[in-house]
Amino acid sequence: MSDKEILEAADSGNTGVQTAELGREMRTSFLEYSMSVIVSRALPDVRDGLKPVHRRILYAMYDSGITPNKPHSKSARTVGDVIGKYHPHGDSAVYDAMVRLAQDFNMRVPLVDGHGNFGSIDGDSAAAMRYTEARLAKPAMELLADLGKETVDWVPNYDESLQEPSVLPARFPNLLVNGSNGIAVGMATNIPPHNLGEAIDATCLMLDNPDVTTEELMEVMPGPDFPTGGVIRGREGIISAYETGRGSLTIQSSYKIKEGKNGKTSIIITEIPYQVNRSNLMQKIGELVRDKKLPEISNVHDGADRNSPVDIIIELKQNAIPQVVLNKLFKHTQLQVGWGVIMIALVDGVPRTLSLREILHYYILHQEDVIRRRTQFDLEKAEARAHIVEGLLIALDHIDEVIAIIRGSRTDKEASDKLSERFGLSEAQCTAILQMQLRRLTGLEREKLQEELAELKEKIAYYKRILADEHLMRQVIKEELQEIKGRFNTPRRTRIAGPAKDIDVEDLIADEEMVVTMTNAGYIKRLPVTTYRQQKRGGKGMQGVNLKENDFVEHLFIASTHNYMLFFSSAGKVYRKKVFEIPEAGRHARGTAVVNLLKLDKGESIVAAIATKEFPEDEFLMFGTKEGMVKKTAMSLYDRTRQDGLIAINLREGDELIAVKRVKPGEKVAMVSSAGKAISWDESEVRAMGRDTMGVRGMTVPDGVHVLGLEIASPGKEIFVITERGYGKRTPVEEYPLHHRGGQGVFTITMTAKKGQLAAMKVVTSEDALMIISEEGVVMRTSVSDISQLGRATQGVKVMNVDGKDRVSAVAIAPDGKRKKRPKDSGDMEVSEADLED
Repeated sequence: MSDKEILEAADSGNTGVQTAELGREMRTSFLEYSMSVIVSRALPDVRDGLKPVHRRILYAMYDSGITPNKPHSKSARTVGDVIGKYHPHGDSAVYDAMVRLAQDFNMRVPLVDGHGNFGSIDGDSAAAMRYTEARLAKPAMELLADLGKETVDWVPNYDESLQEPSVLPARFPNLLVNGSNGIAVGMATNIPPHNLGEAIDATCLMLDNPDVTTEELMEVMPGPDFPTGGVIRGREGIISAYETGRGSLTIQSSYKIKEGKNGKTSIIITEIPYQVNRSNLMQKIGELVRDKKLPEISNVHDGADRNSPVDIIIELKQNAIPQVVLNKLFKHTQLQVGWGVIMIALVDGVPRTLSLREILHYYILHQEDVIRRRTQFDLEKAEARAHIVEGLLIALDHIDEVIAIIRGSRTDKEASDKLSERFGLSEAQCTAILQMQLRRLTGLEREKLQEELAELKEKIAYYKRILADEHLMRQVIKEELQEIKGRFNTPRRTRIAGPAKDIDVEDLIADEEMVVTMTNAGYIKRLPVTTYRQQKRGGKGMQGVNLKENDFVEHLFIASTHNYMLFFSSAGKVYRKKVFEIPEAGRHARGTAVVNLLKLDKGESIVAAIATKEFPEDEFLMFGTKEGMVKKTAMSLYDRTRQDGLIAINLREGDELIAVKRVKPGEKVAMVSSAGKAISWDESEVRAMGRDTMGVRGMTVPDGVHVLGLEIASPGKEIFVITERGYGKRTPVEEYPLHHRGGQGVFTITMTAKKGQLAAMKVVTSEDALMIISEEGVVMRTSVSDISQLGRATQGVKVMNVDGKDRVSAVAIAPDGKRKKRPKDSGDMEVSEADLED
């Protein structure tokens, strides 16, 4: 036939071919497929919390008599029954589902009692079903209880040869207790498991008060309770999940920190997050150690045994900080995971996202229906039995006449009709009388029948009250739930702690003292302050930095890794970083070019830095410039940051910023010039100004002379000065007369050509330690107490041997380790906020 003839035949309906629009057919077919997956495979029923495959496994075992009081049966037999009778799918899928029902690390209350290898938390798969055995667990019998009392609807199996329950009676809220997860078409469900006792208490609370709030429910059921324990951080995700059906949980492992010998510490992981593979977790930790991302860890090994099936022992190197290592582990491994809650279940065959109250509401409706149908069944059975007993008692009351009627009848039918006509008995009563044995004619049997009838009448009255009184029905549900709780409840395993903060880089850095060095050529680095050893006065020092030719170390500071770093440039701008953001390098390394760390303009260099954790309004920064200008500004104005820096002080043309110090009301400021003069004045001489200002005159200097430094001179302290050739001394600040700002000052050291120009100054105490560095990078560490205390106008003594053309370039105050209290004026990098703490 031609195409035209085929189309004409199709239009006339004379062929067996049906025409359909392709798009509509695709939509219809896919919708049918997706609904089949949703209803028949992937999503649990809100009433019993089971998917069809799990329900069929439990029912097949129940129907075959593989119950807790019977021996275990081969798993292959159960799988065969399920496939052959109810679930025509692959045997591995059915077996995997049955295995999960038996795993105590997946199920909060296992429903199958497995015998043999049913897998492990390490991800080991179960043995083949021909090797393992299983039977129903005792809690599963509560899901199947009263199944034979017409409590649920029955439907035909796939070939209509058998009947199977459409839902189980579920005497406890299994959807909450064991949770569920599955991926359907276009949707997924992920319901966390809960504690059995808590779920029952929440159900009872809602039975008492249908309008109970989520917050009230959380008083008895505070959150999920995972079979593997762990810690849920924060309640926000739980509240969101319970109120909207969706939420995000943060689950952390539980751990213990064990102190060992020689300062070594071990972290023992005792519980891991739900559904995390322990073997993969250990492998990931090992990879991080090998890749040097966790250099604090010396060894990781398996400490699991029968009593502690999870233990992972992480041994740390000497002096490693456990909390820092834990923060790294939480960030880079599954010791901390996010767990998305999506509470989708089938309600009347339709998928719905449910809140906690809705889940409990539909479960209670199911239980009311189960109790109603069970009570109706028991009532009808009791009434039928009472009816028979009444007939038997009538027969016993007229036993001689009954015997005569039976003996005078030719057939059972004739005897039944005569008994019915004579005593008004029903057919069922007559049949029971005819079947009555002679031993029932004794007086004892009559008493038993009378007692049985009385009991039956009490039951009938009770059943009728239940059916007529909704409150009594709810009370029955509560009592039976509490009875189940009493038999199967276990203590909560998962703890709920405070909210988990986002782990940033700072949480992964140990809080320790660092030496920060910057060279004249613009190289910066940090390294632990413990790198340098302390020496006596007059020592040669040790090589601290390998420098390029003609480069020298110009600035040396000390600060904690977690401090904010305010870098002040010669151009009067400020940049903010954390100390740990400065690249760490070895003692001999040159460091990183500061232009790669800070966005400095051409010709701009860093001249001062402040280390601080806070920016208080009642503390100020005092700025000093090369030409003697000063300015005081509140620290709070610098609690900002920009990549290209902020204006810290306005400068005159040709002037440069040389120093920035923290200052408090009542403190004294000391300024020293390269000509060897010093001036001291009260900080109140300078009023507080804004950030974008120039300041006022602090010290007058002649042409060719510049201000060398600005320091805070507190009572009881000393001013230490050192010349380019290493001559220095310390003089009490009380020897310097107090002036008004703006003067030229008085001599602080007798200047000679041999000693060179004044190179550096610091305000110190006798308990301080000094780090002195030369232009060629030689570093010396010495105690202030080893340096002579001399008068103001004296020459000083040799503090550091400086070879050849080398010159002293910078001085910083270093932690001594003997001091217990820090001075209140500390806070800049040369005396950091943390460097004097034990």
